[in-house]
Amino acid sequence: MNVYDFDGTIFHPNSSMLFAFWCMQHHPKLLVTYFPMALKNLVLYKTGKIPEYLFLRRFFRYLCMLEDFDSQIERFWDKYEKNISAWYLKQKRPDDLILSASPTCIIEPIAKRLGVNFMATEFDLEYGVFTNNLMYAKEKSRYIIDHGFPVIDNFYSDSLSDTPLALCAEKAHLVTNKASTVTDWPEINADSIKKVNRKINTGWNIHLK
Repeated sequence: MNVYDFDGTIFHPNSSMLFAFWCMQHHPKLLVTYFPMALKNLVLYKTGKIPEYLFLRRFFRYLCMLEDFDSQIERFWDKYEKNISAWYLKQKRPDDLILSASPTCIIEPIAKRLGVNFMATEFDLEYGVFTNNLMYAKEKSRYIIDHGFPVIDNFYSDSLSDTPLALCAEKAHLVTNKASTVTDWPEINADSIKKVNRKINTGWNIHLK
């Protein structure tokens, strides 16, 4: 089994951010009802005035403002499915597993199109709340362990925050250059551990770059 992060790994850019801009483009009223609030909360989060979970809950509020979410997400993937990395499509296997911090409602349609397994952050579209922990960093490795620790042949990610899961794989690969270049995972040493801790502790802002 091969396991992949999604945003920045086999897809560029960030799907949640891209879908937010897509929705504002197709529902201009969101530029008034959503965008100013989102920008304000991004500043509050970056300056440490609100915690990560609250920032993300407010960020994903746009998903609850769409009466036509189902049609919009399909139209979105009709346009942006082409952004799936060519290197991934060449090696895609039916037992692939995508682990993503993006909401399930965004990842599920593209995972079905690809014909692969996935696990993402569960988000309730009706109430605008997360119904499980953010599928990020250590949560990804916890998910693997909770599901019987299946053998991971290869793991791919664009972020050192996924080092906990990289250590669970037979072979780990770092993806760079807008999800186009695959190299070996960096050696784990004192310096890299410091970088990993910074990535994990700064949370989802590395996914919203």
